[in-house]
Amino acid sequence: MTALSLSPSPPRHISSSATLVGVAWRRSSHSTAANNCVEAAALPSGRVAVRDSKDVAGPALLFPTAAWTSFVHALADGALRSA
Repeated sequence: MTALSLSPSPPRHISSSATLVGVAWRRSSHSTAANNCVEAAALPSGRVAVRDSKDVAGPALLFPTAAWTSFVHALADGALRSA
């Protein structure tokens, strides 16, 4: 099991991901045609922006890269599965 390293402070956010011009948003290959997924983009600041794929101009959460990477690895390892 992978230990999930959480940042002591909450993630930052922006009210509209439309302000993040020129970033490449990526969606999971497991996403369905119904757009019920999240999209992530690496930012020049070193953070990762995450938004709802159904609301591409809506808000986005901004995570430190290390925290996002730890979260994704914990998902892949099954460390976040419910009992």
